[in-house]
Amino acid sequence: MVVGAIIALALGIGVGLSGLKVQGVEFLVKNADYVLYLLMFLVGISVGLNRGIFKQMRGYGVRLAYITLGIVLGSILGGLLTGLVTGLSPREGAAIASGLGWYSLSGVMLTEMAGAQVGSVAFLSNLMREIFSFFAIPWIARHLNYESCIAPAGATSEDTTLPMMIRYTDERTVVLSVLNGILCSALVPVLIRFCYQAL
Repeated sequence: MVVGAIIALALGIGVGLSGLKVQGVEFLVKNADYVLYLLMFLVGISVGLNRGIFKQMRGYGVRLAYITLGIVLGSILGGLLTGLVTGLSPREGAAIASGLGWYSLSGVMLTEMAGAQVGSVAFLSNLMREIFSFFAIPWIARHLNYESCIAPAGATSEDTTLPMMIRYTDERTVVLSVLNGILCSALVPVLIRFCYQAL
């Protein structure tokens, strides 16, 4: 999936630089909001298909809330600090970090709100977060603790990085990982909009 995303990005940049007119591209650009709504609808379906997920959330309650809150606050603070170093405004840095690893959504939203440059940075930085998670999870599992493995994954802890969680942690952490991913995915669009508009 990560390789596919990088190839798609490289091809898109190539087509954009070449000046070729590809059918359907203008339609997608003009209707990016609807593409975003469709993406959120599909995420909702995947959550709804996990019938026992809400019972599990109640069971883990406070612990799950601490994990997700820590991930959200740590990501936003990291985005603010990184923004200072890279010359981004505080709202851009925080909004980019609020993607929590969900590169497709954060890229589309921030392109709409802040332009193509910020949208591209959001896409690439959140994609890199996912890639780095594949390398970080085994090390964290060995040297820290299993629950800390969920942090680098962010919103991807329910899907793309879940196989790493299954391999390197225990069953309880895997359940927390899935639940955290669902919560983070639900929070991402709210956080991006809030950080960009409120800061």
